[in-house]
Amino acid sequence: MGERIVHDRVAVPFSGPGGGTAPLSWGQKSILQDMRNSEWTYNISGAHHLPEGLTVADVAERLGRLMSKHPALRTRIGTDEDGEPCQVVHESGEIELEVMTFADHLDRTDAVDHGNRLWLKWMATPLAEHTPWPLRMGVMEYRGEAVYMVLTMGHLVVDGVGALVLMTDLGLGELVGRPVDPDAVRLADLARREATPQARRISERAMRYWEGHLRSLPPFTFGGSGAPDYEAGRRCRNVRFQSPAAHLAVVELARRTRTDTGRVLLAVIATAIARTTGVDPLTLHLAAGNRFRPGLADVIGSLVQNAVLTLDLDGTVDDVIAQARQATTSALMHAYYDPDQLAELAERLDVERGYPARITCRINDRRFSTRTRSDAAVGAPRMTEDEIRARQPETSVKWHKFVYRWTDQLFVNIEDHADTVYLQVVSDMDVFPAERVEALLYAVEELAIEAAFHADVPTGVQPRAAVAGTASG
Repeated sequence: MGERIVHDRVAVPFSGPGGGTAPLSWGQKSILQDMRNSEWTYNISGAHHLPEGLTVADVAERLGRLMSKHPALRTRIGTDEDGEPCQVVHESGEIELEVMTFADHLDRTDAVDHGNRLWLKWMATPLAEHTPWPLRMGVMEYRGEAVYMVLTMGHLVVDGVGALVLMTDLGLGELVGRPVDPDAVRLADLARREATPQARRISERAMRYWEGHLRSLPPFTFGGSGAPDYEAGRRCRNVRFQSPAAHLAVVELARRTRTDTGRVLLAVIATAIARTTGVDPLTLHLAAGNRFRPGLADVIGSLVQNAVLTLDLDGTVDDVIAQARQATTSALMHAYYDPDQLAELAERLDVERGYPARITCRINDRRFSTRTRSDAAVGAPRMTEDEIRARQPETSVKWHKFVYRWTDQLFVNIEDHADTVYLQVVSDMDVFPAERVEALLYAVEELAIEAAFHADVPTGVQPRAAVAGTASG
């Protein structure tokens, strides 16, 4: 289709307040560390239908207003006098809007299909290869009308919720119509605030909490002879799992235990991990958004940091859910900290215990709109176990190719898909061969269904040696 698409670029000038230099915020340090470790872009990317009647000139005008209003979008990463990374906010500049004009004889759906392919490509492409700014915008033009938009943003200046807040200025996204705080702290100002004594005390309290979880760690969460720092395409593989039955069971389990679906999913996934690996207790990272903190709800910036929690996984599934309810609260309360201070703590503990240790298991609940819907479904009519099991034939597992360099042995994303438990798992195949990963995923479904209707379901965790013996046989 390439010869039937005309590619062009429109220069869009902008200017706005907030220029200057600031240190990196704690959230920026966290995501920069992940980017360097994994060599992945971490771009936030998507595609959106545009309101009827818009022209390319209209979209360019909106892009200029967006850049002018938000200093985070005018930010570049630089180096300070000490050679450390810093953020530099520019007051003015120019950004290019990428325009793809489709021949009149094509169908409107061709433009939409092209945009859907494009946002996936842009997600995996470093922004610096195409623009000096942390935002890249493309518009599909068809018969004189701007019909579809591709928007990609750098994770160093925005996280998932921040992106949705930002998009309200474009009249797009799930938060359109929700009031946004016009006085929300700017990202550079947040970084300056995090350097104050008051913020340092918050980080110091977090370090005392973290130390209790890090002191007795093994070298790697799931053992293994080599660190999961490997070349792309060799040991790291991606699999997607969908289960409408598990979704219905999680809702019933949340209803029975009077718990939200997030903590139920955490407990069930952690139990499934322990059942298939024998690792008990399990210390893991949990992604924390930090937007519940005063004044941070509408910040245009990246606030996500790792929380840490430890779960004892013997007893029953109900026991683990009760633990998850309490442990998650404590973990999230201590997930706002200076990553440099955490690195210093980890280095000190490595020396004290006599070997380096890392947490290599992470769970990230990425649900936004569907999490609220799932929690609300607890009030819907009850379902029976037979009704839920009738949906099990719809469960699917789809393996994908080996992917980019990674640093976790197991990374479980709970994706934002309606009416299903949709898990995307990235795993180190040296520790998690395909059969073990699939056993883990199906255990999530089975544990949820069993525990939804019975309060005494055992976790089924066996010692690691027994699990390893079974796997090798």
